[in-house]
Amino acid sequence: MIESVPPMTPYGARYVAPDGPGAALRARARGAIRRYGMVTASNRRLPDYLIIGTKRGGTTSLARWLLLHPEVRSLFPARETRKGTYYFDVNYWRGEAWYRSHFPHKAAHWLAEQRAGRRLIVGEATPYYLHHPHAAIRARRLVPDTKVIALLRNPMDRAHGHWAERTRQGVETLDFDAALDAEPERLAGEEAHMLADPSYVSVAHQHFSYVDQSRYARGLQRWMTAFPPHQVLVLRSEDLYADPATVLDQVHDFLGLRRYTPPELTGWNRVQKSSLRPDQMDRLHELLSSDIGAVEALLDRPMRWT
Repeated sequence: MIESVPPMTPYGARYVAPDGPGAALRARARGAIRRYGMVTASNRRLPDYLIIGTKRGGTTSLARWLLLHPEVRSLFPARETRKGTYYFDVNYWRGEAWYRSHFPHKAAHWLAEQRAGRRLIVGEATPYYLHHPHAAIRARRLVPDTKVIALLRNPMDRAHGHWAERTRQGVETLDFDAALDAEPERLAGEEAHMLADPSYVSVAHQHFSYVDQSRYARGLQRWMTAFPPHQVLVLRSEDLYADPATVLDQVHDFLGLRRYTPPELTGWNRVQKSSLRPDQMDRLHELLSSDIGAVEALLDRPMRWT
């Protein structure tokens, strides 16, 4: 099944054409800044950490809360408040200079560290990295020393939350039951195509994989194979929202930061409890229970999702 979606930005959001001369001018300015970043790419840093997913699992909140830490710097330019780049998945064809253009200049970063009197770090959060079949090995090649953080949400709730987001964006037109029915045909052969042709970007694999992106074990295995155990931290989304300060302490320790609790921990793109009917929950549990067991075996701990 060939699927199409509305025009999207390189960063996974629906594209909105500039409305009026002011918006057009700002769009041109952003383009100029990105070109400048690419020209100076060889003198730019690479990420100290990657938040790799999962989609609708709290990655935006964790990314924003980390940016409140005085030892964490934002992507370039800071005023865009961008959390991630989608480089190791759908933007890989844009090249390393494009990726580096999103990070601070080494000289500016050094000056910031001198003013702060301490080491500063920078990273990005792209939730599709966990699911993309090439992202882990691509990241390993370019940033072998980076720290990797995965946030895993109850997979049944995540599947419904993913569908709800795509529906709000106008990407999905089917109701949830119909989307689950359509998913096997939509995804048929897509990952095999991606593995055979690394340049292939699959619309269905990214946007319509509600159940498939809730199967975490395959993606976790890729990242845990590509990176040594001390560079990978796997958290539960439910713990992040139940006790954000405690989970942030874990993340700060993992990244070598001093512990710091922001004055306010308000969720970004807050993960709402899904409104699944009992029959839908039963259906998803049947589809996902074996993968939940595989995740628990891989991590050697209970995930408490069943």
